[in-house]
Amino acid sequence: MNEDYSKFTDSELYKLLNEESKLKEKAFKEIYTRHSGKIYAYCRRVVGDRNKADDLFQETFLKLLQSISIDKEMSNLSGYMIKIARNLCLKYKSQQNVNLVSIEDFEIPTNDNILEGTELSSLISMALDLLQEEHREALVLQAYDGMTYSEIAEIQEVPVTTVRNWIVRAKQRLREILTPYLIEYRK
Repeated sequence: MNEDYSKFTDSELYKLLNEESKLKEKAFKEIYTRHSGKIYAYCRRVVGDRNKADDLFQETFLKLLQSISIDKEMSNLSGYMIKIARNLCLKYKSQQNVNLVSIEDFEIPTNDNILEGTELSSLISMALDLLQEEHREALVLQAYDGMTYSEIAEIQEVPVTTVRNWIVRAKQRLREILTPYLIEYRK
């Protein structure tokens, strides 16, 4: 069977994970290709530590394989995998008692010199650290992972209106924190 697995939907690929080993392997490779970047970026942002993010990233894919069931219908594989990664990261975080989000590796576009870009990155990181945990996570999932309110609500297991409120409050709080610094930046 020489099919182009890139044309399959996530749902179809998930069903193929129940098949014989060759089909399963090809389906898994396609799922990995589609979702690995997003899952790794999420783990990296949440735990901050590159080595631990690697471990949690791999564990996410292992948990996905362990969750396979003939009876299970998969309508949102991306959200399901982020939820697995989130649970693993939160478990790790609770064991380590570290901050939920670190953006030290994010590239912040700026027209200023490198030193000012580094300062701006540090300011944003500091401001994110000051947000309430739920607000910070919702904002990161929206801003950096491009998730919709409903996807975030499913992952955080709260109503969509709550996610919307958290994101609005997070953005307001970021403005409050960063405005004095950004005014100084423009001078």
